[in-house]
Amino acid sequence: MALKRLGLILTDLGLIDEEQLEEMLTEQDARGGELLGRVGVSLGFFSDEQLGEALAEQWNTVFVTLYDKQITHSLVEILSKTMAEMYRVVPLTLEGNQLTIATADPQKIQIADELRVFLGYEIHVVVATDAEIDKAIEQFYSGEVDTVESIVEEMEEDKDLAEASKGLLQDGPIDLTSAEAMADSAPVRKLLNLVLLMAIKENASDIHLEPFETEFKIRMKADGVLQEMVPPPKHLSFAITTRIKVMANLDIAERRMPQDGRIELSVSGHPVDLRVSVLPTLFGESVVMRVLDRGVVSLDLDKLGMDDDILRPFREIIKRPNGIILVTGPTGSGKTTTLYSALSELNEPDDKIITTEDPIEYDIEGIVQVPIDSDIGVTFAAALRAILRQDPDRILVGEIRDVETAEIAIQAALTGHMVFSTLHTNDSPATVTRLRDMGVQPFLITATVEAILAQRLVRRICKDCKEEYVPDADTLADLELTSDQIVGKTFFRGRGCDKCSGSGYKGRLGLYELLVMTDELRDLVVRNASTEEIRDLARKAGMVTLRDSGMVNMFEGHTTADEVIRETILEA
Repeated sequence: MALKRLGLILTDLGLIDEEQLEEMLTEQDARGGELLGRVGVSLGFFSDEQLGEALAEQWNTVFVTLYDKQITHSLVEILSKTMAEMYRVVPLTLEGNQLTIATADPQKIQIADELRVFLGYEIHVVVATDAEIDKAIEQFYSGEVDTVESIVEEMEEDKDLAEASKGLLQDGPIDLTSAEAMADSAPVRKLLNLVLLMAIKENASDIHLEPFETEFKIRMKADGVLQEMVPPPKHLSFAITTRIKVMANLDIAERRMPQDGRIELSVSGHPVDLRVSVLPTLFGESVVMRVLDRGVVSLDLDKLGMDDDILRPFREIIKRPNGIILVTGPTGSGKTTTLYSALSELNEPDDKIITTEDPIEYDIEGIVQVPIDSDIGVTFAAALRAILRQDPDRILVGEIRDVETAEIAIQAALTGHMVFSTLHTNDSPATVTRLRDMGVQPFLITATVEAILAQRLVRRICKDCKEEYVPDADTLADLELTSDQIVGKTFFRGRGCDKCSGSGYKGRLGLYELLVMTDELRDLVVRNASTEEIRDLARKAGMVTLRDSGMVNMFEGHTTADEVIRETILEA
C-alpha cells in the first residue's frame, strides 16, 4: 500500500490549506529539497507536535511525548550513546525481542533495518519531536562514557561472562549453542558495534583483531596507520571472533582453516561492506575486516589530487583505443579508486566496460562487474577469457598475479581493447622488470603497455593544529638534503589536537609517478635494460618520481617530512 503524501495529510487534518501547501512546495524547491514538514514548521503553518502527529499518521504509528518518559539503565545499555546520537533515536521499551525507539524522522526507514542488524532486536518505530529527542538524549545519556575503555572495564568485571567463556577456549569440538549464545551476549555486541561505528566514523580502512598468548588486541587502521585500542579480556577473544563469523555467515565450528566472508551494513543511509578474513594462529583466530565505505569515496579524477602535469597526460592516455595501463603500489594505496575514477570518466553509452575484481569494491551503474571466485574456478585468467567473448571496449582486471593473466591481458590489448590493471611494485620503472620476471617477453611489453602510474597515500597535516618547525639533521639526511638546500624552505607538522585525535594528521593525499612509454623507453625495454636505466631515461623525459612528488607536497605544507620518508624510497 502506497504511503499517503504528507501534504495531503496536513491538509486533511486542517493544519494547512491548498494555498499554503503550494507555498511550502515552492519554498522546498528553493531550499534544495529540505523535508516538507520542516519547511512548514519554519513558515509557522503548524507546530513540531502537529508535524509529529501527521508523520505518525503517514507511517501508521503513534506520536509520543518524551517529557514524562523514564528510560531504564538496561535500555541505555542496549542502545549506546554513540548510536543514539548517530541515529537521533531514543529507546523507550523492550518487550520480548521487540525494541521500541522514538525518532523525529520516520521517513528514514533504513534506521530500523540498521539498528536491527547492530542490536539483534526487532525494531518498532514511534514518532517524537526533534526538540524532545535532543533533550531525552542529553538527559538519559548524561554521564555515559561511551568508549571502548568503559565497555572493556564492564567486561572485565562480568564474572558470569568469564565463567561462560572458559569452556569455549578448549581445543577440540565446541558446543555450538553455547558459542552462539556467548557471541550474541549484550557485552560482546556492544563492544563490536562500537568498534565498527568508530571505524566508519574515522574513515578507517581496516580493523584488526589479533590473539596473542596473554592478550587480545584490537587495532584500527586510519589514514594508513594502525592505532591500538584498549584490549578486551583475553577470555572473550573466542566470543568476539565468533560474533564476527556469525555476522559474516562463516562456519563457527571451523577453527583450523582460513575463511573469508562479507558483512553488509548500512550506516546513516549509505552502504558499508566489511570484507572479513579469518586466519588460524597459535593462540586463536586472527580477524581482519576491510572497511569499504562507499559513501566516503568520490570517483572523480579531478578529486584525486593529481598535479595537472600528471592528470593531463593520464587523461589523454586512458582515452586511447587499445593498450595496457597499469597502476602500481602497495595494498591500500588507492589503486582501485584511481582506476574506477578513470572508468567513471570513460563510462559512456557507446562504450562497453567490463571489470573483474577480487572483491568488487565499488558498484557503478553502466559497468558490467564480474566477481572472482577461485573456489569454483573463476580466476582472473578464466574471467578474462570469458570477458573477451562479451565484446568489450575497455576491460579492468583487478590484479595481474601470474603470467597467464598477463598474457591474456596482452592478447586483449593486441586485439584492440584497452586494458586497465594493477601490480604490486615499488615504482613505475620497476613494473617493467616485474613483468619480465613473470615471464612476459619484452617485445610484448613494448607493444602493449602505454603508461604506468605508481602511487602512494601520505597523511595530510591537520589544518587545525598545523605549525612550522625546523627538522633535525637525521630527517634532512633521510631526505638527502643539506642545510643549504633548505634555505628559504618551510617545514610543517601537526601539533596534535582534538580534531585529529592528537595525531597531527587528518585525511590523506596521493603521490603520483607517471611513466609514459616512449620510443626511447621501448628500445631500452627490448634491450633488457635495468630498472635504473629505465628510471634515468624516464626522469630525463620529465617523469616526476614519488619522492619528488612527496617533496613538493612537503614544502607546500600538505604533508610532513616523516610521511615522505615513510612512504617513498630514494632511487638508486
